[in-house]
Amino acid sequence: MSADDDDITEELLADAGKLTGLSLELLGLDPHPDDMTAEQRLQFDPEELAEMAAAAPVDRQKSVHQTRLLAGLLWNSSSILIDQLFRDLGTLSTLEVPTPADIAGTSVLSSLPSQFAASYDAKFTQKFIVVAADVTASLVRGWTAPGCLAAELAVRCLLDQAEITEEIYELDLAEDWRADVEEVLLEDAESGALYSDDDSAELPSEGADASLDFEQWFKPFAPGDSVPPYAYS
Repeated sequence: MSADDDDITEELLADAGKLTGLSLELLGLDPHPDDMTAEQRLQFDPEELAEMAAAAPVDRQKSVHQTRLLAGLLWNSSSILIDQLFRDLGTLSTLEVPTPADIAGTSVLSSLPSQFAASYDAKFTQKFIVVAADVTASLVRGWTAPGCLAAELAVRCLLDQAEITEEIYELDLAEDWRADVEEVLLEDAESGALYSDDDSAELPSEGADASLDFEQWFKPFAPGDSVPPYAYS
């Protein structure tokens, strides 16, 4: 690791405490009996508690370090995501009619399902920024599951940015960190069906799941789900 790598690691660890909407346990840290209340310990049987307590101190220390680093990375990536979306908006605002080729050259919109690229205009980007900002705010105020497809896609874009930072700085994270985070943030998500490994993927055919239609992206999944008014309008 270079000096610059060391610097960002310390920065991310310092930012970990700002991610108040997700506990370290939700991000994959196994609890330790010594850190639990008596009531919390009652949720586990004696064998489970013994196994948790048997973890070697050095392994526990590494796990705590990696999980705090992940928390700081999500905080850092949230800011970068919104900043780059504003850059994408600035780019699209200079184009009369953005083409799929234009979208392919953007920072964040290029991560969205490519078969809908012709629809990613400035108005769409404004609405997506509002939804993405709401998603990242949940990482602070208390996590709530995405209330619409656009919010699910914003989570995926956030994790894409986190992966980019991880790769650039070769961060010491758990090997399957993204899969573990997706299990928490995108439980029962539908948006994965919008992606395909096939570059020739087309728009959904007639009879396909209508809930995945582009026109549905900013509509709440259910009456109890919330979408920011600007995006829902």
